[in-house]
Amino acid sequence: MDYVAHDASDFAPPAEVGEMELYHPKTFIGKYIWSQDAKVIAIQYAITAIGIGLVALVLSWLMRLQLAYPNSFSFFVTMHGMIMVIYLLTALFLGGFGNYLIPLMVGARDMVFPYVNMVSYWVYLTAVLLLVASFFVPGGPTGAGWTLYPPQAILAGTPGATWGIILMLVSLAFFIIGFTMGGLNYVVTVLQARTRGMTMMRLPLTVWGIFTATVLALLAFPALLVSAIMMLFDVLLGTSFFMPAIVSMGQQLDYAGGSPVLFQHLFWFFGHPEVYIVALPAFGIVSDLISVHARKNIFGYRMMVWAIVIIGGLSFIVWAHHMYVSGMNPYFGFFFATTTLIIAVPTALKVYNWVLTLWRGNIQLTVPMYFAIGFIFTFINGGLTGLFLGNVTVDVPLSDTMFVVAHFHMVMAIAPILVVFGAIYHWYPKITGRMLNDTLGKFHFWVTFVGSYAIYYPMHYLGFAGVPRRYYAIGGTNFIPDSAQALNASITIAALIVGVVQVVFLYNLVWSYFKGKPAGSNPWGATTLEWQTADTPPKHGNFGKSLPVVYRWAYDYSVPGAKDDFIPQNVPPRDVIPSSSKT
Repeated sequence: MDYVAHDASDFAPPAEVGEMELYHPKTFIGKYIWSQDAKVIAIQYAITAIGIGLVALVLSWLMRLQLAYPNSFSFFVTMHGMIMVIYLLTALFLGGFGNYLIPLMVGARDMVFPYVNMVSYWVYLTAVLLLVASFFVPGGPTGAGWTLYPPQAILAGTPGATWGIILMLVSLAFFIIGFTMGGLNYVVTVLQARTRGMTMMRLPLTVWGIFTATVLALLAFPALLVSAIMMLFDVLLGTSFFMPAIVSMGQQLDYAGGSPVLFQHLFWFFGHPEVYIVALPAFGIVSDLISVHARKNIFGYRMMVWAIVIIGGLSFIVWAHHMYVSGMNPYFGFFFATTTLIIAVPTALKVYNWVLTLWRGNIQLTVPMYFAIGFIFTFINGGLTGLFLGNVTVDVPLSDTMFVVAHFHMVMAIAPILVVFGAIYHWYPKITGRMLNDTLGKFHFWVTFVGSYAIYYPMHYLGFAGVPRRYYAIGGTNFIPDSAQALNASITIAALIVGVVQVVFLYNLVWSYFKGKPAGSNPWGATTLEWQTADTPPKHGNFGKSLPVVYRWAYDYSVPGAKDDFIPQNVPPRDVIPSSSKT
């Protein structure tokens, strides 16, 4: 029986551009500190992002323990939220996975602008250091909430209303500048540096997710940048972009004519695409994890690509569903509720395609597959609660309750972090040449997965019971049932357990780097180009003397008539061994 493959061709068009000239460092500092190698830069991004993410984890513990005075609690909330959304997840998905995987997956030597790529990391590190510095300035870090709404953010009486908010806004500006340099690199590399035969419709979905998310970020981050600069002017120069005429502590301030709601529009015009700046790379990565570890081609590849692109486009016309309680016109509420429901359609198509990819696949219950399946469950749960909050009449009473905290964390925290873990377990053998410990990995998954549900499932009930968010202590609570206190205590215990078990993950990373089982070049039997490199870990330049040539899409698994259950992208049809041949 002849084998039947999708999109396989013996023809590969000639290269449109010549090979790039690589910079070869001569010293340790040039190779590992001021590195221009995208793989090293990716690891720098990842280490920095995980490091500041651990700070956010500790802040979440302090929130749950409520060990501090109310002023400290407010900056715990603020810094935890901003670090997790911007400095951890965005940096890790785009700066970490984007830098490491894009050149390897598209068949390039490196990013097209290596020097700019290096600078982008150091600007990001500067942003992180500025953020950390706010912990040590007079007044402490800002306690305005992670959305930084004026006028509260810059009024006396709010924690960190001087140096704290200034350093936060300057840090965000640096982050956006650094990302813009990196983001232009990612986009141009995908469009211009693909190897021979690698058409856009042969790209792995991981690349499609990171590419589309980068385009969204390049369009959305400027709104945050200008709002940060305008608020800095309000703080430092006394302008009134966002500050209306206002009395604070009995004193008439000099502000007049500003619009706090304008800041909300600018923030959420960035803020909702930011959800998909994190989600789209997760969608792409989990698609590849499921396909590899189910030994089956992704169901509906073109539909998955167009769903990613459509989600990205629609994400710019749903932002005001975060602002239903700001006093908007009911017709606007109707419009944004409708667009919110519409964007759920391509998102649901992706879920169906993941499930259909798993259907009748040869599922390997590896650690990456555990995390991928855990992501699907969690994303469905978070998406269903999003239907509540997308409806104006339901959102208004729930908007300031713990229900929003539960929904937001299921979609924007637990789901993408499960993908981060799955991706690390999947690509760690390529990065280091060694396997992570399987037993520790499965223990890490189950405690993290079950523990996360123990944290956030009860919060939905607390929200329906009317427990407000953002507060350390509230006044009269006759409307809150006694069960809320028991649930809060159990949530705190679960949060502490889930946080501590991440030490097991970190231990696994370090121990396996030195003593893990050698992985070989392609331990998962994957088809994409990063697993076809001459060396593991890949050396500078990625692919040895000559770049690979691509003859097929990225998902030739269990191809009928082929001897092996996977066919790499760089294997031409004439070299595929049919199943009827004898060794």
